[in-house]
Amino acid sequence: MYVFVVLPKESQLYIQVFLDGGLNQQRMGICDAVAVAKILNATLVIPHFEVNPVWQDSSSFTDIFDVDHFINVLNDEVAIVKELPNKYSWSTREYYATGIRATRIKTAPVHASANWYLENVLPVLQSYGIAAIAPFSHRLDFDNLPSDLQHLRCKVNFRALVFIPPIRMLGEALVNRLRSPPSINRAAEADHLLEGEGDKQGSGKYVVLHLRFDKDMAAHSACDFGGGKAEKLALAKYRQVIWQGRVLNSQFTDEELRNQGRCPLTPEEIGLLLAALGFNNKTRLYLASHKVYGGEARISTLRKLFPLMEDKKSIASVEERAKVQGKASLLAAVDYYVSMQSDIFISASPGNMHNALVGHRAYRNLKTIRPNMVLLGQVFLNKNMEWSEFQQAVLNGHKNRHGQIRLRKEKQSIYTYPAPDCMCRA
Repeated sequence: MYVFVVLPKESQLYIQVFLDGGLNQQRMGICDAVAVAKILNATLVIPHFEVNPVWQDSSSFTDIFDVDHFINVLNDEVAIVKELPNKYSWSTREYYATGIRATRIKTAPVHASANWYLENVLPVLQSYGIAAIAPFSHRLDFDNLPSDLQHLRCKVNFRALVFIPPIRMLGEALVNRLRSPPSINRAAEADHLLEGEGDKQGSGKYVVLHLRFDKDMAAHSACDFGGGKAEKLALAKYRQVIWQGRVLNSQFTDEELRNQGRCPLTPEEIGLLLAALGFNNKTRLYLASHKVYGGEARISTLRKLFPLMEDKKSIASVEERAKVQGKASLLAAVDYYVSMQSDIFISASPGNMHNALVGHRAYRNLKTIRPNMVLLGQVFLNKNMEWSEFQQAVLNGHKNRHGQIRLRKEKQSIYTYPAPDCMCRA
């Protein structure tokens, strides 16, 4: 447990953080940055988003989040500024990229304690008036912090971080189209829509499937996805280029990985899971994904099982899509918004978006299905299982995975498990 250092209320000490990763990793970094500024009684500069090497997206904080809302909601907690004062205008990302700088903190350990910041960052602030922390992903402990700091992290995540109006408007438009589909959308859908009246996922309701099955995920998992020798070689080459071959899963066989639940579900596998859970061809499904490894050919089986499946391309106009085209973070923000409004959310594999939405929906008491990855990895290895046996195994293995509140355990993320820290009645 750390002790507070009493500093002037109107601090002239400035904290900068440079956040890498995708949208949801950056989201968690923002929450931690606010908490660190509180610990140090420093003024936080709106965080800088690094360009993601995989998605090549240069979107900034203000391209995604409503910055004025963010500052106003946290006004009583932490001082936040959009830009540094002129005397610190030299403190830029480019400045830190060109040499060793006394004001840059490069050594923040993963899940650092509050005391670490007081002992290592506060002296820099007091000497120079400014400190820039990079890298800053997962750089604050989830345990051994006072309740007011935990509450602050929750306040940032669930109240202060709101998408800019254009993202909310586009997301709301997609939600309305999913909830009120036209009487005749496409000829092939008409009968399904009529049959869906009164069904548990019928008119007015929709399910979001977050399908994280891009090349990045497929390669990093080191699993075998049935593409033969050519696919294995292609993914191994990709691992070498992106991570210089340093992928922990590479030391295990495909069978070992599946038995441990480490393989992301393919579109075909997630389709079988949904069918076993009772979803059918009347279910209106929204596919939240970026780029699916294998393209449309890989999704075709899923589409046959769920002909009412939609995505941004099918329900957003050309003009609407043009506003977010080529911007992975903006596309993810739209999917996040649509996911938060859905009746049911299910993710095909763990990851930052899965974790963020599981936590946010738990906080809002919304139904979320968490696939039992160990069970599914094992049953999909059994090629001789009958459908009835498979369905029973899936139903039994998911009885307690439909959004029931789970209390956070030691070392678990407060952003995935907000109870009890953020939910006093849990």
